[in-house]
Amino acid sequence: MSVSVLAVASEVYPLLKTGGLADVTGALPQALAAEGIDVRTLVPGYPAVLRDIDESNVVRQFAMLHGGPARVLEARVAGARMFVLDAPQLFDRPGNPYVASDGKPWADNASRFAALAQAGATIARDGIGDFQPEVVHAHDWQAGLLPAYLHFMPPPRPRSVMTIHNLAFQGLFPASVFASLELPDQAFGIDGLEYYGDIGYLKAGIAFADSVTTVSPTYAAEIRTPEGGMGLDGLLRKRSQVLVGIRNGIDCTVWDPANDGYLAACYGDDSRGARRENKSWLQRRLGLDADARALLFIVVSRLTPQKGSDLLLEALPALQRGGAQLAVLGTGDMELERRFKAAAEANPGRVAVETIFDESLAHQMQGGADALLMPSRFEPCGLTQLIALRYGAVPIVARVGGLADTVVDANEMALAADAGTGVQFAPVSSEMLECAIDRTCDLWRDPVEWQRMQTRGMRTDVSWRAPSRAYATLFRALASSDG
Repeated sequence: MSVSVLAVASEVYPLLKTGGLADVTGALPQALAAEGIDVRTLVPGYPAVLRDIDESNVVRQFAMLHGGPARVLEARVAGARMFVLDAPQLFDRPGNPYVASDGKPWADNASRFAALAQAGATIARDGIGDFQPEVVHAHDWQAGLLPAYLHFMPPPRPRSVMTIHNLAFQGLFPASVFASLELPDQAFGIDGLEYYGDIGYLKAGIAFADSVTTVSPTYAAEIRTPEGGMGLDGLLRKRSQVLVGIRNGIDCTVWDPANDGYLAACYGDDSRGARRENKSWLQRRLGLDADARALLFIVVSRLTPQKGSDLLLEALPALQRGGAQLAVLGTGDMELERRFKAAAEANPGRVAVETIFDESLAHQMQGGADALLMPSRFEPCGLTQLIALRYGAVPIVARVGGLADTVVDANEMALAADAGTGVQFAPVSSEMLECAIDRTCDLWRDPVEWQRMQTRGMRTDVSWRAPSRAYATLFRALASSDG
């Protein structure tokens, strides 16, 4: 059964990427096409998006949309058909799509992403040409108002899916914003947008969507608890019958060690020897000692408390006594960046830190590292550990969220069953992270077992194949149900 789906997201790869959301919104529609699901994605018309459009035509105009006129472009980008909301008063500005140059959120974010949701609701209701959405797929808080707009439209209307990529980011704004949203008064309340006196865009999506998904089964369970629910656990428990966890995948054409132009040497699961060349190249590139015997750990991550960056700094002695090396790529909290740079200065040749965003270096680090560290306090899914598995970098992860769902702990029983693909640890503390590092160093000293673990990881299916089937099943069920 074919289904037409309108996806609405604030970023999409390759047009604009600040994190894993763009990877998902870029790759999932392609995977769903193989399942007979026709997805068109609506994104804001940031300068970077408009610059990369191959061809476009105007398919919808708004005389006034949150402060000025706007239009919807139907565009073709890298072969894919998309919709772009061209509203210069909202999106024609340089830099990050969410924050200004001072690091603070744009003052009009409430209007910017309300406009995105309103435009999405209009397309969903009216269709464009021969495209009439049967399901609308809203991604994260930036599209969170979309299910609310649809809910208060007269039937028939498309069914809606709200996907939570990270519950920590909820799109919270003062209650005074509500008057500008053009929603009925009954939308504001404890069962709607109201959130402890303010309004929550993500809460609106969770409350009004026909189905709510998040990006791993374990995270779907965690967010229904007071510890993981970040103030929304009660609502999520109430909606548990329509809440489902579907793990993310990765685009295995973008992330393919056998055909990765960023690598010094390409390789497959039967030719891992080429990884030694990548490791040597990476050590030279980062100024690390040229030591093939040293266990090279990497971190490719935002440097934030959520990601456990502070725990890793506290656990550095475990790496040092194990004779390991550490390479860090990422930006984030300024104090954490400073502390990592200080660690690199104090440990020349053993610790290297690059506080930049560099897509090519991310590929090179995955291709040359022995192990990846992800000590996250919570992790909805995580993509970096999936990439590490595909590239043969053994993931060392906290037993939370999607990390627990995607990495098989190489404990004694798992190794005996030829099943381990990495190392898990819990609870999430610096002491337990040190234990995990010590365990990893012990495994490294057995090259035969280490290579088996690498092979199992590289042969793990981390693609969108299974997740896209789960989404397709959900979309078909919604499309065939009464709206």
